Amino acid sequence: MTDAGRVTDAGLEGRRAPARTRVPFAERAAGRLAAGALRVFLVVMALFWLLPTLGLLLSSFVSPTDLNSGGWWQVFTAPSRLTADNYERLLANDTITGSLLNTFAIAVPATLLVVALGSFAGYAFAWLEFPGRDWLFLLVVGLLVVPVQVALIPVSELFGSIGLFETTAGVVLFHTAFGLPFAVFLLRNFFAEIPRELLEAARLDGAGELRLFARVVLPLGGPAIASLAVFQFLWVWNDMLVALVFADSAHPPVTVALQQQVRQFGNNIDVLAPGAFLSMAVPLVVFFAFQRQFVSGVMAGAIK
Repeated sequence: MTDAGRVTDAGLEGRRAPARTRVPFAERAAGRLAAGALRVFLVVMALFWLLPTLGLLLSSFVSPTDLNSGGWWQVFTAPSRLTADNYERLLANDTITGSLLNTFAIAVPATLLVVALGSFAGYAFAWLEFPGRDWLFLLVVGLLVVPVQVALIPVSELFGSIGLFETTAGVVLFHTAFGLPFAVFLLRNFFAEIPRELLEAARLDGAGELRLFARVVLPLGGPAIASLAVFQFLWVWNDMLVALVFADSAHPPVTVALQQQVRQFGNNIDVLAPGAFLSMAVPLVVFFAFQRQFVSGVMAGAIK
């Protein structure tokens, strides 16, 4: 063999991948055991976390007499005690059913207003040039730390003077005002990550700012907007403090209506249990309906 052949063979041998190091059986068994133990721990924690929800669900299908005698866990040994009578009474209770509609009348407009106004403002702070833009954005960021409790008394006086106190419109405006700082902050940071070249190309094609916003920015910002909508809807739906102060006491949202049922009828579990579960089920449905967009928005924000 020539010297060139020896050099070539030596080079090939030098480039060969090193042999795999065989993992000892004990180490592999320990790794699998640790992974299995972690899965079991996570399953147990998930079941422990879901236990109150499961208890509420089963309580809503058990009569008050059976609940007082043995608790909701008796359905595992006596499934025949499950009944839908509680939901029939709930649907016959005009206060609870009306409060669910009132909550929708508050949560849906407050969510749409925050998403719409926050989208416009986020685009303006991200891509439009105007005097004082940075200072205004700093002001918006500063409003994130203002607690709701600080504004209850002054806003109550303001709403009382203009006729919005104890009205649905007043509750919607309050939630919109306190949801906008977070919406503007979130969407501005997301819109700012859109490539400038893409926007410039659309402008060269003759697209105005409104068309650019509708055709380019909104589709690209869909995940962030969906995440914002889910956050805002859940916050408004589950709110009790603002509704207790500003909502019409004759037509309260579901959180206040359930609180009134507890105050007036302490053992009215046949209405409270199904009403509480329905008030919790609606946000769950909304979350799972927008789960893919929500996760995409969170992951995109984390990466950016």
